[in-house]
Amino acid sequence: MKKIKVAILGATGYTGAELVRMLVRHSYIELSTLTTRQYVGKKFSQVFPSFTGICDIVCTENNDPDSIDADLVFSALPHHESAPIVGELVKSGKKVIDLSADFRIKSENTYKKWYGDHPCFDLVGEAVYGLPEIYREEIVKANLIANPGCYPTSVLLPLYPLIKEGIIDLNRIIVDSKSGVSGAGRGLSLKTHFCEVYGGFKAYNVTVHRHQPEIAEQASFFAKSPVDIIFTPHLLPIKRGILSTIYVNMKGNFEEKEIYNIYKQYYSKERFIRIFEEDLPTIESVVGSNFCDIGFKVEKNTKTIIIISTIDNLIKGASGQAIQNMNIMFGFPEESSLENIPLFP
Repeated sequence: MKKIKVAILGATGYTGAELVRMLVRHSYIELSTLTTRQYVGKKFSQVFPSFTGICDIVCTENNDPDSIDADLVFSALPHHESAPIVGELVKSGKKVIDLSADFRIKSENTYKKWYGDHPCFDLVGEAVYGLPEIYREEIVKANLIANPGCYPTSVLLPLYPLIKEGIIDLNRIIVDSKSGVSGAGRGLSLKTHFCEVYGGFKAYNVTVHRHQPEIAEQASFFAKSPVDIIFTPHLLPIKRGILSTIYVNMKGNFEEKEIYNIYKQYYSKERFIRIFEEDLPTIESVVGSNFCDIGFKVEKNTKTIIIISTIDNLIKGASGQAIQNMNIMFGFPEESSLENIPLFP
């Protein structure tokens, strides 16, 4: 199979670096361009010494779409900064996977409320929301992928089968999520300073987190009717990983075995989703991997399903999922460069 050229914009952030780490082992791609704002002129291996002799590409500042030599571009640039460049790249005929939020939300009013004016909203309609297990057929034909947010990935994958089967109340879904500090990015901030985080645990952006409308919009697409989501994120004093606890009310009486069978019906052939029948998932069992682990318990007295899902926020929640999307777009084996075993123990 012929190799394709791949560029990464924003390669020295956490998601960009994870893309490099996995793509250097990919059999069907050649890294052609790595861009950065802070480390222009430095080898990637000078920024991250663990890549010495593995990736010595010199990082450039050039985000000029016309000069990027690539068949596919991953954009790991910040919101708003990504959209104009992505727009030009798509117009020039390049395929793009955007890891910002710029093309995830389909409602212009919703985007404006949470992110401000969109630089090129006319392109949003062309973007495919990149959840491979749900939108694989659309991803195959896409030129632009809106890579999902990390929290939404951990929530939407476990909700999808239950919404599609019509067995839960859509008027009140409660999501309680916890993420490691890397979810805030590599930029310096007092809120993510070691001394501010270590030994603590806190909720943040309660009722105003930007992933809430993304989750609600996609869940509404699944249901073909409005879905209400109550979403509260928390910051864990760990580097990486997300654990989401989701509370949904059943419309009838269902046994745990029946819920398990629904999940297996939807996901038994999915390489990167693991369904737990008895035990519950843990963060340490997914860190370093592209897995989404899903487990649950049924509380019969209140007709509540309590779902636990875990992902690595930088891999299945960002870079790994982006590579999974690339593999689908270009007809590569979907697991290419993603077969990492979780790091624990």
